[in-house]
Amino acid sequence: MIFNNVYVKNGFSVVGPKEKEGNLGKFFDMCLENDKFGEKSFEKAECKMFKTAIDGVLKKSGTPPSDIDTVLGGDLLNQIVSASFAMREYDSSFLGLYNACGTFAESLLLGSCLIGGEFKHKVVCISGSHFSTAERQYRYPLELGVLRSPVSQWTATGSGATLLTDNPKDAECRITRGTAGRVTDFGIKDVNNMGAAMAPAACDTLMQFFYDTGALPCDYDRIFTGDLGKLGKRLLAELMDGNGMNIDDKLHDCGAMLYKDRQQTYQGGSGAACSAVVFNSYILDALRNGKFKKILLVGTGALLSTLTSFQGESVPSIAHCLEVVACG
Repeated sequence: MIFNNVYVKNGFSVVGPKEKEGNLGKFFDMCLENDKFGEKSFEKAECKMFKTAIDGVLKKSGTPPSDIDTVLGGDLLNQIVSASFAMREYDSSFLGLYNACGTFAESLLLGSCLIGGEFKHKVVCISGSHFSTAERQYRYPLELGVLRSPVSQWTATGSGATLLTDNPKDAECRITRGTAGRVTDFGIKDVNNMGAAMAPAACDTLMQFFYDTGALPCDYDRIFTGDLGKLGKRLLAELMDGNGMNIDDKLHDCGAMLYKDRQQTYQGGSGAACSAVVFNSYILDALRNGKFKKILLVGTGALLSTLTSFQGESVPSIAHCLEVVACG
């Protein structure tokens, strides 16, 4: 896909206290003091983070809510209730999305299609997750204190929102090309080892992008994956190397970057918030200040559910790729 006149006006990120204490804490717009965010449940807190992120990006960009044509996004909870319930507060149309942790990249890809095709003028793309809500939906009640696997990742608490527009004035950067991924399944059945399940999908999409565009890894300052974690990042580098593409010196993973080693997240972060909060903080800041000129964002998602896991199914995965270029 080639996009014309698709610009990132601004981004906003809100994260939990653990993310605040991580490697990128200084880049986030808002950091919560506790995971409940003043609400009665973690689920209500997650919904509130979505509203906070939308309000935040609109305020930063000086855009009234009435100017937004559509909001695209989703979360990890059943029926994407965090995003859907948050949209009760807005008059914009809403397209609810689910590609697990790849939802943010999916929203950017579809938002770019809407604006590039001149169907919309201003679109908000958003995704998020919450450690405590994801744990009790996908794994075990927190009160059980179940030991975690060494290959597991920590679901990030946060929400990130991006305002896309067809107006280049005061834009942070622009989205120029992209590749929608396809579902891959290498037979991984360990639901804790999502990095291994998603790495083949990231490789498949990246190879397709390079084939379609003729671009090479050396054309980019960084290649950011969504939440492969430390293990998945290593596996992706090996898979790409096997396909004749060495990306070791370019590859960074949002989940692996998010936390410090002493925070005991094992393989790093995961969740629909992962790439959303890193893109709307650290990455946009680097594009704005000239540290990066051109990057690739590869959102990765493990398309499992508790139902399929209990039935002994493997973990199919997907990845979507976007080329983001600094303005000016």
